[in-house]
Amino acid sequence: KISIELNEISKKARDKKLTLEEMQGGCFTISNLGGIGGTYFTPIVNSPEVAILGVSKSAYEPVYIDGEFKPRLMMPLSLSYDHRIIDGADAIRFLRWVVNALENPFLLSLEG
Repeated sequence: KISIELNEISKKARDKKLTLEEMQGGCFTISNLGGIGGTYFTPIVNSPEVAILGVSKSAYEPVYIDGEFKPRLMMPLSLSYDHRIIDGADAIRFLRWVVNALENPFLLSLEG
C-alpha cells in the first residue's frame, strides 16, 4: 500500500499537481540532484523536518581493494540533520544502513 501511495504522490509532484495538504507532515526528505548531474552538495534541513539525505550523481572511481585498484561505482550521499533531535552517532548508523542497503539490496528482503 505504501508503494502505491508513494507512486501516486511522486506522479503528482512531477506533474506539479501536489496540494498544500499533501506537502505537509513530513519529517525527512530525500533530495536527488544526481539525475541532473549534481555532485557533492550539502542539503539544508527544511523546518520542521529533522533530516535530509542528498543523493548525487554516481560515477566509476578507482578503489584500492586487495592490493590493487578496481573500478567501483560510487554514489556520493550527504546527510544533514538537526543535532537538537538526532545524535550524530545515530545519524551515521542510519547512513551506514542506507549504504549497506544500496550495496546489498537483496538483504532488504531478508529483513522482512
